[in-house]
Amino acid sequence: MDERVTLRSHLDRSAPPTPHVAAVGGVIEAIAAAAIDLAALIADGPLVGITGRNGGTNHDGDLQKDIDVAADAMMRRALRRAPVAAVLSEEAELPETLNPDAPLCVAIDPLDGSANLENNISVGTIFSIRPRAHDILSTFFEPGTAQCAAGFVVYGPQTTLVVALNARVDIFILDRRAQEFVLIEQGVRIAPDTPEFAINASNRRHWHGPVRTYIDECLAGTNADFNMRWIGSLVAESLRILVRGGVFLYPADARPGYREGRLRLLYEAHPMALVMEWAGGAASTGRRRILELGAKTPHQRVPLIMGSVRGVCDVAAIHEGIEPMFDNSDAPLFARRGLFR
Repeated sequence: MDERVTLRSHLDRSAPPTPHVAAVGGVIEAIAAAAIDLAALIADGPLVGITGRNGGTNHDGDLQKDIDVAADAMMRRALRRAPVAAVLSEEAELPETLNPDAPLCVAIDPLDGSANLENNISVGTIFSIRPRAHDILSTFFEPGTAQCAAGFVVYGPQTTLVVALNARVDIFILDRRAQEFVLIEQGVRIAPDTPEFAINASNRRHWHGPVRTYIDECLAGTNADFNMRWIGSLVAESLRILVRGGVFLYPADARPGYREGRLRLLYEAHPMALVMEWAGGAASTGRRRILELGAKTPHQRVPLIMGSVRGVCDVAAIHEGIEPMFDNSDAPLFARRGLFR
């Protein structure tokens, strides 16, 4: 882009035609400011006393590292200065009330994928913004279509901010010298059909029939030669889809703790689904559109299949042809129902 456009000037110029216009921009700026500080902390790591070691477990039983705690504190501190009524964080059991009369609520994963840091793999922050309902707690139980903005930050070789706002998706990069985010791509559109998939193939024996059938068809290359990618970082996988297209699958499977899916609906699946749809892609559980789901508990887990429309629709089509009670059946039963033959 010829003209240098900062995040602040971009938000000023593209204010969404919705209530609480200034408030939404203020929340995005607050998260972006905290992300700049967090990027520096991640980069310095052990030099400033962040070891990346486990510091116990969070309320949901996940291992919690010192950087998770630090990231949570940084994001909460930033959001207290923003027009946010309450914040639901992965690191807390229940939403925390900040400014009860503020117009917005935020669900956030302050540092997604912290286990990747010791391998120097990209990690990130994921956030969802929605208008506050009359009852603050009920705000978080509305469907994902209630979101007015969402996005994520990738802390990698570059620090990248992806913002879904006003029914479009824009990408910013951190100018480390100026300490501000600069627009590098606007109106991002996901390629509708890219022969590339991302899944943790080591779990194949645990997958339900439809997922195994889809991946087996891809590997067979009947209709196209597919590439496989797996970074193991949700934010990095999502950014790659925005840039290259393809489909990402984190399905439910037969293992204890994975039977309802593994990713959290409110601060992982909902915001990523909004990004995908507003960039021309799709996001599904395999049976239902992610944005139509409402959470029943603050940290509800779901399967997530997202990316190029063709890939997501192909996975959903296999699910539609199989009764849910038979999802654990062996792949051979479903091979004849494949998409490509």
